[in-house]
Amino acid sequence: MKRSVNIRYFLLIIFFVFNSFSVSTSNKDVGFVDKNANIGLNADMALEYYPEALTKDVSEKLDSVFKRFNKRYDFNGSVIVAKKGKVIFNNQYGYADFKKKIRIDESSVFQLASVSKQFTAAAIMILKEKGQLDLDDKVTQFYPDFPYTEVRLRHLLNHTSGLPKYFWLAEHKWEKDYPPSNAEMMDMLASHDVQRFFSPGANFDYSNTGYMVLASVIEKVSGKSFGDFLNDEIFTPLHMDHSFVYRFEMDEIRDNQLEGYRLYKRRWHAKISGTVNDAVVGDKNVYSTTEDMLKWVRGLNSGKVISQKSLEEMYSKGETKYNRKVPYGFGFRIKDDADKVIYHNGKWNGFSTSLMQYPEDDLVVITLEHSNYTSMKNLNKIVKNIVNEHFVLPAI
Repeated sequence: MKRSVNIRYFLLIIFFVFNSFSVSTSNKDVGFVDKNANIGLNADMALEYYPEALTKDVSEKLDSVFKRFNKRYDFNGSVIVAKKGKVIFNNQYGYADFKKKIRIDESSVFQLASVSKQFTAAAIMILKEKGQLDLDDKVTQFYPDFPYTEVRLRHLLNHTSGLPKYFWLAEHKWEKDYPPSNAEMMDMLASHDVQRFFSPGANFDYSNTGYMVLASVIEKVSGKSFGDFLNDEIFTPLHMDHSFVYRFEMDEIRDNQLEGYRLYKRRWHAKISGTVNDAVVGDKNVYSTTEDMLKWVRGLNSGKVISQKSLEEMYSKGETKYNRKVPYGFGFRIKDDADKVIYHNGKWNGFSTSLMQYPEDDLVVITLEHSNYTSMKNLNKIVKNIVNEHFVLPAI
């Protein structure tokens, strides 16, 4: 009798262990994510991957495309593709250092160029949620000598400020032998009072100056450098361990930080040196990896950075004062002609970058490159089509 009872207990234990294992592995393998949930984030923000059996076909197709683009079109970069919060494809192609023949790997850190602007916009929303500023505040509330007195933070965020180009000012009026910082550039704007393009809110004109001013406001309000603010409020909480802000001739070069290149005489790769505009931050000069950038997208969309209400503002088209929609939210371009696309591309000093979100497909494509690649739009279209055609999740 005792032996019979022990056998029954043993069988019950086996039954419960088996069921627990089946539930945990089936959830892990299928990887479906509720869009209203935290899209699979765990304590250390580690990325989640689909099983190889599900991604083999699409991975082979994508790998073939990027190898071809590396060979024919000089693509030297890193790409990561995620569906429903989990990674489908993650790979690198080409060289980090062409002279030393060091290849790009997952630790290679790229200048994001204008993809940096979404961090600036998010930082403004963080300060807004802390009650330290309002989107309808005028810049003069923070910089009383700012000559464009009617420009508000909202105008800067969606490129309706009409501000002149700070590039021109730095290249023609800066007389020192080092590049100006944000604070020095704000002083230059105040002292030179260059004519604006249009009155604030009247039109849409993509403006690097606007995002330089926003980063300056962030520094003034927070009492921190732009880089320290992003590190404290975004990079560290999201475990973006390879992301930072770099100011040319002001900050130390980090491990695995790439330089930009251009193809010379269709054969050699020449490094592109920094310029007088390269110590200014906010419009550019955030550095990151593709894996960190996916952590950023997941963290932003899941409420780890800002509230859902603030996120909706970032992802919505702005308006002029004449109620005309503009194709830009806060730090993101918005396209909603057919399927909505939330995205940004960047190009600066040899770096070509792209972050694409396709909400209808729950698809994210992040591509970072540093040898002046010129066809990112076409490449993104190819990647999206391949994923849609060759990646199918099993029915629940």
